[in-house]
Amino acid sequence: MVGIIDYNMGNLASVYNACHLLDAKASFVKDPNELKNYDRIILPGVGAFGDAMENLNTTGMKEAIWEFSKSGKPMIGICLGMQLLFEGSVEFGEHKGLELIEGQIIKFDKSKMHEDTKIPHMGWNTIEVKDDHTLFKGLKDPYLYFVHSYHAVTDDKNVIGTTEYGYKFVSAVNKDNIYGFQPHPEKSHDNGLKILKNFMNL
Repeated sequence: MVGIIDYNMGNLASVYNACHLLDAKASFVKDPNELKNYDRIILPGVGAFGDAMENLNTTGMKEAIWEFSKSGKPMIGICLGMQLLFEGSVEFGEHKGLELIEGQIIKFDKSKMHEDTKIPHMGWNTIEVKDDHTLFKGLKDPYLYFVHSYHAVTDDKNVIGTTEYGYKFVSAVNKDNIYGFQPHPEKSHDNGLKILKNFMNL
């Protein structure tokens, strides 16, 4: 069973539909007490980091995600959901994250980019895969769909994929049973479905 965390910030329908296409039994989870009953969980997200963390804190879902992370069962954050896995973000102020992976979320640095480069980073781009990671099995530097203005900065040991947009940034991470993807696999057609299928097979 796949639990899709519903905290009023997610792109839930697209994630659910992708799971359905993969014949995975998925359901939305609003009650933090139910999270432990799932084999794996997906933390989606669209919107502002601070609002998302406030919702996770006030609902008790933050503590439930922490407990799930200790279980050894796979969990994945997508887009904003990936960013929430880190220690904090500077989006519209300073905010603490879930602190499951070391690192911070920062805004794209326009000083490192060509003046015509637009923020947010929106559209299709490539992930350069590091070390043929399990989640990229059957894929070679896949083309995926991105929408974001902030990105992660973290230790190289957590990085399983990078992307070039003005400069190279971290677009996929893994620490133990915790995974994160900056792009939207649920909106990335066959390549994205393959990544989610690999996640289901972990």
